[in-house]
Amino acid sequence: MNKNIIRVCGLAVLSAMTLASCNDVLDEQPRSSYDPSFFKTEEGVKGGLTSLYSHLRNLYGQAYYFTSLEAGTDEYTYGHSADGNQKDIDMTGVGEVKSTTVRSDALWGTAFSEINTACSVIENATEVGIDDALVAEAYFFRGFYYFKLVQTFGGVPLDLGGGELHSNNAPKRTSVRNTVDEVYNKAVFPDLEKAVNDLPETSRRIGTVTKNVARLYLAKAYLTYGWWLENPNGIDTYPATSNRNSGEAQSYYKKAFDMAKTAINNPGPYKLQETYRDVHLFENDRNAEWMLWADHTLNSEQYNGAGYGWGNGGAPENFVGWFTQWNYCGDMKAKGESGSIFNPVMREPIQGLGRPWTRMAPIPDALKKFTDKDLDSRWDATFTTQYRCNFNKGGKSDAFVYGANDSHIKKGETFLRFLGEDDPNVVYAQGNGSINAGTLEGHPEFVINISDISRQSYPGVWKTTDVRTDRDMENELGTPNAGSIRPFVIAKFSELYLIAAEAAVKLNDQVSAKEMVNVIRARAGKWTYSVNDNCPKVEDHSAELVAKTPETITIDFILEERLREFWGEGYRWFDLVRTQTWEKMAGVYHIADGLGRQAVEKKRDIQKHYYLRPIPQGQLDALEMDDAEKKAYQNPGYN
Repeated sequence: MNKNIIRVCGLAVLSAMTLASCNDVLDEQPRSSYDPSFFKTEEGVKGGLTSLYSHLRNLYGQAYYFTSLEAGTDEYTYGHSADGNQKDIDMTGVGEVKSTTVRSDALWGTAFSEINTACSVIENATEVGIDDALVAEAYFFRGFYYFKLVQTFGGVPLDLGGGELHSNNAPKRTSVRNTVDEVYNKAVFPDLEKAVNDLPETSRRIGTVTKNVARLYLAKAYLTYGWWLENPNGIDTYPATSNRNSGEAQSYYKKAFDMAKTAINNPGPYKLQETYRDVHLFENDRNAEWMLWADHTLNSEQYNGAGYGWGNGGAPENFVGWFTQWNYCGDMKAKGESGSIFNPVMREPIQGLGRPWTRMAPIPDALKKFTDKDLDSRWDATFTTQYRCNFNKGGKSDAFVYGANDSHIKKGETFLRFLGEDDPNVVYAQGNGSINAGTLEGHPEFVINISDISRQSYPGVWKTTDVRTDRDMENELGTPNAGSIRPFVIAKFSELYLIAAEAAVKLNDQVSAKEMVNVIRARAGKWTYSVNDNCPKVEDHSAELVAKTPETITIDFILEERLREFWGEGYRWFDLVRTQTWEKMAGVYHIADGLGRQAVEKKRDIQKHYYLRPIPQGQLDALEMDDAEKKAYQNPGYN
């Protein structure tokens, strides 16, 4: 992985792509080499634009970067098979947060390369006769990546070697960080505002950016900058700046609200799906609620960004789903009709299963924030809570396996269920392989209470797992170990409502806040199918959920709604850092460390300087600076 400005920004793209002229998708044509003069041609500029989409796969779906956005939050802690990548940022004493261990290096290494590509497109577009609407896509990506960087590291360089916001075609071994204020006001806001102005309302190709994609990120940037100006909990910024004026915060909250409402009122090709399940159902990938994604496909290894055999766990593969799935296929054991012992639930590439790595475990305290689970469909359509027998696909001829209470469980029936609410009558006893599941009178399946999940066994994430259709799905397990062939969703239309709601709370506009939140909650109450019961469920609990909305909408409630809506999608660390609630929301958690099903309390040492990630050590090592200068370049607390 490239980790420093010298290598990342000396060349702009690793493989150039071209824009398709006769179909609806981007035509990726990899090139083995090129030089900066490539951008002096129309082909080069268009190729640079297409590479900005292709290279989203280098970051989104890359599970180590995903770890940096989810582990250590109130959503996730480290799992049974975790390594230092997950343990170091748990902040409970099992690792150390430092410049060599936080995987935000993936962002640093990717973003500056893409920023340089965008700069090259912008600088050469006029000369080669490229339309303003196409150039606006480059402005969007430059603003997009600078926004990601400034949220993560604080102030970052605007001069990559060719001058501020200019491309760099020559190696540079020194660097100066701009302030947070400068990054927002020289790069993020102007670039996204220009993108809003010049982009079309409708995508020119499937998945390309539009006015509303730019509006979403501009609204979020205004909102985040407003919080930064207000600084309610005194979180330090770096490099130091005198332009942090809390009195200006309200104007940016207003800009965020207005921008989000403009996007909502002018949806263009985007809309909310009828149910929450529809948003994430494999058969409905690339639906109208999706606004930006890193694409993968079963139709082409080139467009998938990875091979189809044994996944290697690196970019550009999408392997996020592995990290949040426990070892269901190895830890569960059952006695079959024949008397033999085997795994009743085999590893299979269907939505809800897939390849397990047990790297990240959900925190029970956060799972309990999915309230009204029988009304709110987001619990059912986020997690795999029922693990069903598929042993017949693994060559077992047994008619059934023995389940709880001497029951017979056949193929397709539930062997293990994670209960959404605790039942005091659950009895745990050793057995069931190594998971120590419980029994409950009247239940043929084994059960585990929500409070009793451990780092070893827990609900996986249904909505982000892989599906492989290139097999006999009724009788074969297929290839469950490759990277996912599903896109990784980066932005969704639904977030506009929660951005507007959060901004409204900061503006003391409770009417608007409640209106925006209730749109999302009403949709959550609509069911057409139960994922975990695997059967139709045509029910509408919208009115009931809306009636349960608190009279006063608070930031804490907005954060709970964001958790329910975007669980495990890479939003959470940014949400907690933006609102300066990380320690409040995630400072203490409970989980069972072993198989005794007895949760223990864990306390995190979330220090204020952790609100900025460290500059990657690879960047510092590559700079031609003395030790004092490198120390000054690094964020405080990490030297």
